[in-house]
Amino acid sequence: MSLQTPLPTRSAPAPDTGHRRRLRLAWRRFAANRGAVAGLVILALFLLLAIASPWLAPGDPTAQNLAGRLSPPSLAHALGTDDLGRDLWCRLVYGTRVSLRVGVISVGLSLVIGTSLGLLAGYRGGRIDELVMRCLDVVLAFPSILLAILIVAILGPSLDNAILAIAAVNVPVYARLVRSSVLSLKQQEFIEAAQALGAGHLRIVLQHVLPNCLTPITVQATLGIGTAILETAGLSFLGLGAQPPTPEWGTMLNDARPYLRDAWWLVTFPGVAIIVTVLGFNLLGDGLRDMLDPRGRR
Repeated sequence: MSLQTPLPTRSAPAPDTGHRRRLRLAWRRFAANRGAVAGLVILALFLLLAIASPWLAPGDPTAQNLAGRLSPPSLAHALGTDDLGRDLWCRLVYGTRVSLRVGVISVGLSLVIGTSLGLLAGYRGGRIDELVMRCLDVVLAFPSILLAILIVAILGPSLDNAILAIAAVNVPVYARLVRSSVLSLKQQEFIEAAQALGAGHLRIVLQHVLPNCLTPITVQATLGIGTAILETAGLSFLGLGAQPPTPEWGTMLNDARPYLRDAWWLVTFPGVAIIVTVLGFNLLGDGLRDMLDPRGRR
């Protein structure tokens, strides 16, 4: 009876821990930045306010009570009331929804359009690059807030038109950022290898170029949301953004102008909300930059 040597059993492949390890290291870099953690906590609190606004502020933000107008903060009204007797806490909480929605939608629009233009100009080059960049230079020649005011004045004052205006003036920022990244990536060896293997232009752009542009885009978009919220508040303060009785922070500041000396709470709380929200996005953007691009840190 011959003895047969058993075939060696193939052990199960070890789980790929490289991706998890990179995620853990990235989170450690993020957590080591106290400012970034503070920004994340701030934005989490405002996001909670926006989601849970029907429970945290069950009243109607547009309900008027002229008998209790300009009441200071008290147990009945935590942040006081405005000139029409509307509860300021309720309007502030519902205004969080409006401001976050405006920031996300406007940045999303400018991000999609700007990224598409940047990919087209950077990858194709030549006359297309010249045409796209010269058009964007014309947009950049105007101060962003003045150009946004011009667009809203043409389209008509409303919150939706303010979103479109803010998205339009921020398109060149993302387009130029993506174009600069594409110009450096086109010279890399993996792009030349993909072209040698017969990959089409669309496949190269979507599978090789765009994923390598996500780091600067993500950081800029995070910072851009805070800027969009600030610009929206400025347009609403001028009467070109959200229209009454929409509970928007810039509109609330505009309504409080005649009562700066008599009702300090009407200006203080919406102003603090704008400052803290923009600060949260700026801190988070700085933290993401350090986390996604560790070469800038020792």
